[in-house]
Amino acid sequence: MGKSWLLAFILWQTISTEAAITVGGGVGINIGNAGGVGGGGVWIGGGINSPTPSGPSVSKLSTAYTALQAWKSAITDDPLGILKTWVGLDVCSYKGIFCADPQGAMDSASGQFVAGIDLNHANLQGTLVRELSALTDVSILHLNSNRFSGAVPDTFKDLLSLQELDLSNNHFSGPFPIVTLYIPNLVYLDLRFNSFSGPVPEDLFSKRLDAIFLNNNQFEGELPQNLANSPASVINLANNKFSGNIPASFGFMSSKLKEILLLNNQLTGCIPEGVGLFSEMQVFDVSHNSLMGHLPDTISCLNDIEVLNLAHNKLSGELPDVVCSLRTLMNLTVAYNFFSGFSQECSKLFFRNVGFDFSLNCIPGRNMQRPQPECSVIPGGGLSCLRIPAAQPLVCGGLLGNLEVNLTSSSP
Repeated sequence: MGKSWLLAFILWQTISTEAAITVGGGVGINIGNAGGVGGGGVWIGGGINSPTPSGPSVSKLSTAYTALQAWKSAITDDPLGILKTWVGLDVCSYKGIFCADPQGAMDSASGQFVAGIDLNHANLQGTLVRELSALTDVSILHLNSNRFSGAVPDTFKDLLSLQELDLSNNHFSGPFPIVTLYIPNLVYLDLRFNSFSGPVPEDLFSKRLDAIFLNNNQFEGELPQNLANSPASVINLANNKFSGNIPASFGFMSSKLKEILLLNNQLTGCIPEGVGLFSEMQVFDVSHNSLMGHLPDTISCLNDIEVLNLAHNKLSGELPDVVCSLRTLMNLTVAYNFFSGFSQECSKLFFRNVGFDFSLNCIPGRNMQRPQPECSVIPGGGLSCLRIPAAQPLVCGGLLGNLEVNLTSSSP
């Protein structure tokens, strides 16, 4: 996601107003977002030249020492030798541990504290321990690309300052870690590339998160009906086993979503009209599902859309002008569907340097289409998608009211 610089900035902002980061000559473990897996920042720290703690700070750092040593005991493999630095009471000298020193008359008595943990790409094997919940000043916990397994301790709800939790690309398993919903100040949750399974709780999308990454797990069941209630700007649920329809209320509760990725699941039914309410949407990817029916004209209201990927579904009808007229489009992929044609406006995409893949459809006179026998029966021919009758061109500003009235009148 290219968030390395952003996450480092967030940590700085979190503590700079009341603290100065104490760093030494050591180099933090994270070497970037290698392979595109997980988040994390590039840190300068490990604090090997940190001053010896004294005075009021001893209490917090002693608590941190106890917690980190308990965690060290639960780590069974350390091929990079990271934990060789985890010796002695000066936890600010440990690699991957970052301390801060409060400033100002109001805060000076509280002393130095552990503000962040960044062990991205450390290749550690082990488990998380309950004692880590004693690190109540930690705002960032980045553990992507390790070999941690087991469960997330229920005591993590006591991490009162935690804003970013990145457990991606590990070996965690079991049901969704409910404790993450009770971390009071969490804004960034990254659980991707693990083996979590079962349903995703509705409460996840009611929490004040800005980024939700659950992709590449084994979550299953229907998408929660309040999916679009989330204030998040990015939601990635790709490469799981979600089934059923995209909720009909999709789009009614939020207009701040910029990226949603639902690709490679088992979703069926129609693309709901409410998708057009996401006026700030930049990436909409529902490829590799079993969605059917015609595209809603409301897609024309996605004024900021850059990537629209509908490939490998069972969509049909003509690809509308209103879709191909989107001025911000950089890539439109509708391959492996049952579209029967597209207009002159779609043909202009090639001259606009927009990536446009319409292969393996049922478009007469075009190359690389399905064999005719496959086009004789269109999947979902009897499917009735909820569509509003509207004058052309569609007035996007009045879309919400029209959709709400139509959805209410169609309810039993």
